[in-house]
Amino acid sequence: MGVEAGAQAARSRALVVLRTRSRALAVALLPAAVAVILLAGAATGRLVGPGWDAARWILTPVAVLVLLAAAGIALVVARARPAMSPTIPIAEETAPDLYRMMRDLADRLDVPAPSAIALTPDCDSWLEDRTHRAHGPPPAEEHDDIADGGRHAHRRHAVAPVLVIGSPFLWWMRVGELRAVLAPVVAGTGPSAHPDIAAARRFVRGLDAAVAVASSPHRGPMSRAVLAGVGWVARLLLRSCRVHAAEMERGVAAAAAERAQAVDYGLRIVAQEQVGLAYAGWDRLLTRVALPAWRMGRWPSRLDAGVVAALTELSRRDRLAEGFASRLGERPACDLLEEPGAVDEAASLLAARLFHGGPAGPGPDWSPVGWSEYPEEVVDRKWRMDAARLHRVLDAMGVRPAPGSAAPNTGGPTLSRVLDHLTGEADRLTDRADRLTDRAGETPFTARTPEPPPDDEEDLSGTTPRSATLAARLSAELSREEAIATPGPSATAAFTAGSPSTGSPATPDPAALWDDRTLPLFPLQPPRTARELLADHLTAMICCAAMDTAGATPGLDWLDGPTLLHNGGRTADLAPKILTLIEDGDSTPLRAWLAELGIRPEKPVRLV
Repeated sequence: MGVEAGAQAARSRALVVLRTRSRALAVALLPAAVAVILLAGAATGRLVGPGWDAARWILTPVAVLVLLAAAGIALVVARARPAMSPTIPIAEETAPDLYRMMRDLADRLDVPAPSAIALTPDCDSWLEDRTHRAHGPPPAEEHDDIADGGRHAHRRHAVAPVLVIGSPFLWWMRVGELRAVLAPVVAGTGPSAHPDIAAARRFVRGLDAAVAVASSPHRGPMSRAVLAGVGWVARLLLRSCRVHAAEMERGVAAAAAERAQAVDYGLRIVAQEQVGLAYAGWDRLLTRVALPAWRMGRWPSRLDAGVVAALTELSRRDRLAEGFASRLGERPACDLLEEPGAVDEAASLLAARLFHGGPAGPGPDWSPVGWSEYPEEVVDRKWRMDAARLHRVLDAMGVRPAPGSAAPNTGGPTLSRVLDHLTGEADRLTDRADRLTDRAGETPFTARTPEPPPDDEEDLSGTTPRSATLAARLSAELSREEAIATPGPSATAAFTAGSPSTGSPATPDPAALWDDRTLPLFPLQPPRTARELLADHLTAMICCAAMDTAGATPGLDWLDGPTLLHNGGRTADLAPKILTLIEDGDSTPLRAWLAELGIRPEKPVRLV
């Protein structure tokens, strides 16, 4: 370990954590030590008498119980599987240039090289210790070479941490920028190799894993009772060393940053701007573009490539990002991979799994989609599915088709039917329609009394009763559909079974190291409210009418997601007009917009 001040502070904090472990061990051995003294005193004839005999009879069983409890707790802490981040393992044969760059960077920093490289579908990078036996043995031919450890050395000393890199960085950053950004991360392998810091980290990770084991609800009553005591002891020890462990990690980070200042310091300042830009583009791409596809059972297979397109579009629109797109002429970091397309597909599938909770591999109801197919396969289909759901709910509510539409007596899915229902226009025509129906002797639709709006929906306050009722019914219908479509844990397969092989055969399956029942691990957005669902379905219905009656087409905007194109350009934002319809029951602004674009709301639309 170097002479950096942060490294020395980290080591001192690590010693405090280890002293906490030693004190816990001393407390567990204290009753046994007293019992041994009492038994030895009886054997030598020095501690005899009724009082000493009673003490021996009491303390000896207590010492045995304490030793058994301590052994059980130690066994749980030692065998509990530490948390491991879901990643895409990158074998050296699939990215020799990337491994070579990491080795060169570690040599310049005078620290051990990372034992392996993995990718995560997020804008972050870190070192992760995977030396626990539950994580599987590392590939000896790779780790021995990279970490400079002997083949027969103890793996705690031979294997350096794994370098986890955010996959968006590889596609957006240039090679020099990636090296500059990763320099402080790689420099952290130096302090991590110190025996005291490594031992302290193993102790803290073991306690954390023991708490997770004790908190698992899927156990029998006896196991839960036993593990409750284990969890209480583990939490007590964690609380006693929490501050020191946090300060130890701060010291390690400070030492790594200080050591990395000598490598590409000026370039790192510029590259940090790209980190913030990549994060903004990645978040926008996931929430606006990927999430709509995930919700309908499709996952974009080139998310990382989409980040480049999104950030390039951002640099075109936002003058704050001017000049960033000019970097695209330099060599991108993804060129360090032998098969960037396969890696991007694997990272995209893992992103869908982490952020949405999708299946582990492709299937009939979970298929990939390319960016060129996105408008037709996702945008068009999404709008038509939402429009069909909207009309199914109207049918269930007994809403009649709009009088004067192209198919008034057949329940045709027209936009006028929706607008007239929300504005109350249908009520003013009910008497006339009933008279016409009675005169013809036909009753194709049964009118029903509208349900009262729900009183417990705070997000529906300020809306009309009809909007509130329709929103509540849409929310209930969507919940039923999602409950039917949600796969069980048995439907989950191994991650690498349905994705391109980017890791070594000896690398453990990341999907097996975390519980499928906790997915999604990082939800992108809270569940949509009933008001948002109604607005989305109204937008979908309007877009369907525009495509079927005015020649509009579905499109993809890299920053805003699905968009409606008319005469080759994006249409105006519909949100204010739809909000006026939902809250005030006034369709005048919306109808004026429809007339301006030549959209005929009385014409039936095509549904899925």
